Amino acid sequence: MKAEIIAIGSELLTPYRLDTNSLFLTDRLNRLGIEVARKAVVGDSHADLCAAFRESLNRVEVVISIGGLGPTEDDLTREALVEVLGRKLKLNDAVLRGIEERFRRYGRTMSDTNRKQAMVPDGADILENKRGTAPGLWIGDASRFIILLPGPPNELQGMWPQAEERLQRHAGSVRLHTRELRVAGMPESEIDARIAPIYTSYPDAQTTILAAPGEIQIHLRAWNADAAAAEKLLSEITERIAMAIGESVYTLEGETLEDVVARQLNLNSATIAAAESCTGGLVAERLTRVPGSSTFFVGGMVCYANEMKTGWLDVPRELIEAKGAVSAEVAAALADAVRRSAGATLGLGITGIAGPGGGSPEKPTGTVHIALSNGAATKERRFHFPGDRERVRWQASQMALDMVRRYFLYGSGGPAKG
Repeated sequence: MKAEIIAIGSELLTPYRLDTNSLFLTDRLNRLGIEVARKAVVGDSHADLCAAFRESLNRVEVVISIGGLGPTEDDLTREALVEVLGRKLKLNDAVLRGIEERFRRYGRTMSDTNRKQAMVPDGADILENKRGTAPGLWIGDASRFIILLPGPPNELQGMWPQAEERLQRHAGSVRLHTRELRVAGMPESEIDARIAPIYTSYPDAQTTILAAPGEIQIHLRAWNADAAAAEKLLSEITERIAMAIGESVYTLEGETLEDVVARQLNLNSATIAAAESCTGGLVAERLTRVPGSSTFFVGGMVCYANEMKTGWLDVPRELIEAKGAVSAEVAAALADAVRRSAGATLGLGITGIAGPGGGSPEKPTGTVHIALSNGAATKERRFHFPGDRERVRWQASQMALDMVRRYFLYGSGGPAKG
């Protein structure tokens, strides 16, 4: 089965609102073995909504709309659908009583406009909304299914199990099987050059390569009713791709880099502290996203001003004056100083120019020095990251974490080589 999702609302066609509901629905539909063939965003126009419904119903078996079920004049989803289907709207007394009861429960007076939400197309089943006033609607026959869901994500997600249960009865035996590899420190073009001969030799699997700041994601997908065969296929492709890329692959399971680093720190009973300048505490923030981070993350210092570098961590003032705050020497001093100060196994030092200003011909914007110290030795690397300020900061945090990952990859005998 294939599905299309129609996100409804003129606000979604502005820079101020983003449709995230379709991401949730795509994941849930894929788990049922239903492929999402198309997504559309349509404004609050009766004619445009009618056209969107007609086109989708002519293409796929499952059509899901999001939004437009509220009480206001621009909530037109029901009206558009009944015109397309040639049906009528009727007041549903049970739905109306439910809405009235919800208003009473919260000590509020229901407006007459809310009666609109109790208007139900002929032949539609109600999907109960326990988190809001707008009920969802299910219209189905032997060959196609239409699901109308409210726009607020908490209402949609709370209602979805009712629709999912119904869809499950009609979904076939085919299911989607996936793998996700993530790669750090290698450009997309080089990755594709290495793995294109591999994935193109497997016509029964789909491969998507996605670039993100500081990493490349490789998504593998196979639709198959035979779970064992699909998993065997994906495992074989994954193994071959991982061998072709090598140590730059940091996960075969779609994990974040902070999750991978956290696991390695815990497995090695190691701890880490960070002294951050241009990243402003981003490495510390990412590491503390991981549940149980107190077992491996001792703490961090944001040493933005030079006075903080010298005053908090005793980085020699003359070193900063001689080499500059953005230098290999200062990054190394920060890494070793924060490790000693925190009593951690490892220390990270990060200093750079995130931009948009502050660069020079010798040290252009995007220049970042990252150092990792274990007490016995310190390894430093210089990077030049493209992009705006936030992109530079994120890539710096990504490469800092990758240096820690590679440290353990090489057996913890010393900081990883660049």
